[in-house]
Amino acid sequence: MHPIRCVASILACLVFAPPLPAQVEKREPLTEAQIEQIREAGVYPDGRVKLYTQFLNEHADVIKGLSNRAKSAARGRRLDGELQDLTALMDEFASNLDVYSDRHADIRKSLKPLPAATQRWLGILRALAGEPAFDLARKEAIESGEDLADQATRLLQEQTDYFNLHKDEEGQERAEPKQ
Repeated sequence: MHPIRCVASILACLVFAPPLPAQVEKREPLTEAQIEQIREAGVYPDGRVKLYTQFLNEHADVIKGLSNRAKSAARGRRLDGELQDLTALMDEFASNLDVYSDRHADIRKSLKPLPAATQRWLGILRALAGEPAFDLARKEAIESGEDLADQATRLLQEQTDYFNLHKDEEGQERAEPKQ
């Protein structure tokens, strides 16, 4: 084989080779500043719930803005990524709610607007016409949003019932063990 052809073949293989798992960029749904805000609010469940709600609102607004743009491959890729970010953030939020529920943290105040917010997010997702470029991500986001909406409604009712029975624990970040 001619040396130039050999070099050209090697270059072609390198250019068209799929990226290795370590080379694939992992998406992060939050900025460094947002991650730091979440970290700082970690000991304040109400604050953390409010932050997650705010960040999810921001992601939903980006998706809504992108839905009004003309269809293109770049728009499809961007929507796919934004939908994946929204889903990841909703799932992370749901995990946090599970922890706060188990600890009996009084988060009723920040939970009250959550069912309406989840319905707003779901409205944006359902209004987004499906396209092959992001249809799977859209379906997953809707499922995650429905799960979060159900969880928020259920948790708000559980919290209301629990704190009606345990008035001495109202407003606490977590239930203190009884002695």
